[in-house]
Amino acid sequence: MLEKARHDINRMNRRKFIGASTAVLGLWNLPRRIARANEGSGGMTPLPGGTAQTAARTFGYKGEHFLLDGEPFLLIPGEMHYPRVPRPYWRDRMRKMRALGLNTLCTYVFWNLHEPESGKFDFTGNLDVAAYLRTAQEEGLWVILRPGPYICTEWDFGGLPSWLLSTSDLKVRTTDPRFLKAAAKYFQRVGEQLAPLQITRGGPIIMVQVENEYGSFGNDHDYMNAIRRSIRDAGFEVTLYTADGPEKANLEGGTLPDLPAAINFGQGDPAAEFAKFAKFRQSVPRMCGEYWDGWFDHWGEEHHTTSPEGAARGLDWMLSRGISANLYMVHGGTTWGFMSGANFDGTYQSDISSYDYAAPLDEAGRPTRKFFLIREVIKKYQPAGTQLPELPAPLPMIEIPPFELGEAAALPGLLGEPVLSEQPKTMEDLGQAYGFVLYRKRLAKRVKARLEIKGVRDYAVILQGARRLGVLDRRLKQESLEVDLEGGEPLDILVENMGRVNFGPRFVDDRKGIVGQVMLAGSELSGWQNYPLPMTDLSALHFSKTNVKGPAFLRSQFELSSLGDTFLDMRGWGKGYVWLNGYNLGRYWKIGPQQCLFVPSLWVRRGINQVIVLDLEPADHRTLQGIKDPIWSGGMS
Repeated sequence: MLEKARHDINRMNRRKFIGASTAVLGLWNLPRRIARANEGSGGMTPLPGGTAQTAARTFGYKGEHFLLDGEPFLLIPGEMHYPRVPRPYWRDRMRKMRALGLNTLCTYVFWNLHEPESGKFDFTGNLDVAAYLRTAQEEGLWVILRPGPYICTEWDFGGLPSWLLSTSDLKVRTTDPRFLKAAAKYFQRVGEQLAPLQITRGGPIIMVQVENEYGSFGNDHDYMNAIRRSIRDAGFEVTLYTADGPEKANLEGGTLPDLPAAINFGQGDPAAEFAKFAKFRQSVPRMCGEYWDGWFDHWGEEHHTTSPEGAARGLDWMLSRGISANLYMVHGGTTWGFMSGANFDGTYQSDISSYDYAAPLDEAGRPTRKFFLIREVIKKYQPAGTQLPELPAPLPMIEIPPFELGEAAALPGLLGEPVLSEQPKTMEDLGQAYGFVLYRKRLAKRVKARLEIKGVRDYAVILQGARRLGVLDRRLKQESLEVDLEGGEPLDILVENMGRVNFGPRFVDDRKGIVGQVMLAGSELSGWQNYPLPMTDLSALHFSKTNVKGPAFLRSQFELSSLGDTFLDMRGWGKGYVWLNGYNLGRYWKIGPQQCLFVPSLWVRRGINQVIVLDLEPADHRTLQGIKDPIWSGGMS
């Protein structure tokens, strides 16, 4: 089905018991009746409401069953990620998960967000993952935690912090002691936040994943065991498991023999996927760790949709056989700012900012037809007399009348002091994680020749003064163009980081900026000024009513009397980013498929609101408006 078949993600196997969380295992003569799976302590209200943690309970497995307090338990999780959903919306989305019939929240933990600089950790605001899990418990959801260190998820560098790439020979996802030390330090800080929230201590966490999709990357059980030890050392005592694709090579490379293993796949034939797993391991709980009910999109490609009927049918097949299944995603949300990742399958494919994923809850958190079909399936596997919770009231959506962006500011207004070097420095060498780098080289005389840039990562705008000479796009494998350069004026190369590769072998060294030589008329250019442009502070820009040539920032204001979610209509614009009241909404690009940017009501205010747009491909269009539904430029299933 999903022909781009995302990294073979798989998981689930077997394991005896770990610590107090499974101390009761071995005492139970397990019935096979599926109806028991959601009865009693394993029912659809497994956790009491309120803010206090409950008394310690047990979760584990024996034979083909997961066990909650010693009773068979059918896990029906849904995947949702706290950085992709504004914090005030967490509870709304979780209540919709419960109304869908889910009993568990599954989430990654995002290393690059929590440790943006080496040794500097952040668990505040939208990154307060402990508050996220406590909210899940209050809403009656168990938690499956996936702390990585690698998480993939169409996220920059698969969630690994970019500062790892500043050490040129460090090998991520290996037993390189420098990587293991950094990962262990991260796990320790995650443990400080989340270990108290395990089921063994009255919290909602019932399982923790070791690494992620490792069988699609390597086959090193020493590495996998090292990650397991770091997770245990961080204080996690609950059941551990792995997740990989159902193919034999993935399972052999990514699983550990004494841990449960889940397999991950999309719509199609779940019977065939679990038949592959049965050849690898039997008499263990079966679980689809990621059931891809939708799919993600790349810039310049068609928008993916998937069949609501197909998603419901596959889930029905699994639940009817007592197979646990995690909906990936139940709600995708938005990959804000610069955090989108990329794939590399012969060519570079940058991910869009929307993570709508054609999920049961759309990017704005609204139930779709897929939601209601899946809900009808899950209803069939509830204990007799169970009533699923009602959906919470819809959140308001608003329209914003069209308004013009009449003020402009030139990009050089953000330039600080340059870093001097003979060859261009990569973004990582400049100590920069995201955004842009401007490379400047002064020329003594006029030259009309071919300009070659060996290693553009990922999108370069070539300028001389206000003259736009052309662009080089890594997606299209472009590395050269003919230029006519004036003497005495600097050559500027503005390079945009469009997301580090997050899957496959090419992600391990995807440094950004210019990563090779710059040649003009066959000779290497040396002596560069490197200007980091992380775009985290736009306060130095000077806006005026004058027309600005070249890449420019446009600014305007609009006024609201009522609040609600909306989508900014970006049709007619070229390529760039939008900041609303200081929040980076993400990337837009006329090549689609995404043609709008989601705006949560929490980021607008009654009265005056300010919008700043960076447009790298200037056009005559200077109008924005807010609309109630997203716009896609194409679709594929």
